Amino acid sequence: MSIAVDSAPPAAQAAPAGARPLRSPRIGEGRWTRRILIGLALLAAALVLVAPIVVIFAQAFSAGIAVFARNIGERETLHAIGLTVTTALIVVPVNTVFGIMAAWAIAKFQFRGRRLLTTLVEIPFSVSPIVAGVVYLFLYGANGLFGPWLQEHDIRIMFTPAAIVLVSLFVTSPYVARELIPLMQAQGREEEEAAATLGANGWQTFFRVTLPNIKWALLYGVVLCNARVMGEFGAVSVVSGHIRGQTNTLPLQIELLYNDYNAVGAFAAASTLTLLALVTLAAKALVERHSRRTGRPGH
Repeated sequence: MSIAVDSAPPAAQAAPAGARPLRSPRIGEGRWTRRILIGLALLAAALVLVAPIVVIFAQAFSAGIAVFARNIGERETLHAIGLTVTTALIVVPVNTVFGIMAAWAIAKFQFRGRRLLTTLVEIPFSVSPIVAGVVYLFLYGANGLFGPWLQEHDIRIMFTPAAIVLVSLFVTSPYVARELIPLMQAQGREEEEAAATLGANGWQTFFRVTLPNIKWALLYGVVLCNARVMGEFGAVSVVSGHIRGQTNTLPLQIELLYNDYNAVGAFAAASTLTLLALVTLAAKALVERHSRRTGRPGH
């Protein structure tokens, strides 16, 4: 006489009605484990992110609001703020257009030289900003490759705001493109091809199909690009010449004030740079909230 034996493992047997299926525990699911991990994350954020910002503003106002206002109102500091903002207003739109064009070409088309273009886009990530500044110096300086020709035509690039714009364009060129390329590759080309089938031209396809799908990644790339332009120090330091009141951006002005033993002035300038960064992030958050309320599509 044979006895029938259920060979199915316990996990595979039918569970009672209403019972939750058995599953293996995951790391961090315990109550105390979650609390410890969250606490460590908050502590790290407080020490690395919040504490420096608090110190900057505390030191900036340590001598009073009147001293803070006087330091911010200095002619050289005001010029540094204006030059920083002007550089961002030039560089960010240019690199935004470049990033969109490069990402669209790389993600949507197959062509000879596609990998080379991808490599060129990523070069500024692998090159030190100081090295980039030195390269521009050897190209456009008085003794550089194009220096004699520029001097013959009375054109001066190095140690002028034009040099700051050029080197900032190079350093920040990958930010928008690198945010868009993975997203556009993941989205594929089906929607664009469908729009073309329905009679849409290239511009209509971009503004009505592609742009709504990438707008959040595009906005994030713009925010990163803007933050890097305003905070760039190494490359700008090489090509600016550190001319007081002429080619000092806000980061260079902070170093200048600190070296002049004007700690309050340095922290006042640093607080202005920090405030510009916070305003940029706040603008991004407001745009996202408005778009969610209006129900607009987008990534």
